[in-house]
Amino acid sequence: MKTPSLDQLKSLAKDRAKAHSTYLKKLSRKPPKDLDYRVQEIHDEVFEEVDCLSCANCCKTTGPLFTSADIQRISKHFKMKEAAFTETYLRLDEDNDWVLKELPCPFLAHDKYCNIYEVRPKACREYPHTDRKKFHQIRSLTLKNTSICPAAFKVVERMLERIPIS
Repeated sequence: MKTPSLDQLKSLAKDRAKAHSTYLKKLSRKPPKDLDYRVQEIHDEVFEEVDCLSCANCCKTTGPLFTSADIQRISKHFKMKEAAFTETYLRLDEDNDWVLKELPCPFLAHDKYCNIYEVRPKACREYPHTDRKKFHQIRSLTLKNTSICPAAFKVVERMLERIPIS
């Protein structure tokens, strides 16, 4: 499958949502012993084909959660006090998590590069989470990410093709 464009992604993700949801639900109930290994292989393969810098949709449409360590590291990078950093860029959401005040991400440059790439939040470093251990535990997050990230969509599509569920 060719990498879907952002215009195609929303429609494709919506069309495939039921199939993806059903598959991921079954997978989470009875994951194969080698699931993480197999998903990692697919993840690596997909990210050989997908150029995040041609997209940056995650940075435009969703914001990461900022941990205390993220806030400390990024504010130090800017030579700001943590309180000034949070006041300038962040807000507490309904779950009492620090998130960006505004989207797109204020650190996203016009060329789609991240201005704080070396010190970016942990959530950004790990996005779209298709290479994490115990992959079967993040079913809802994975499903959500298939409508945001072309790579996440491709990973789930390849999983459907290659990792049967009993």
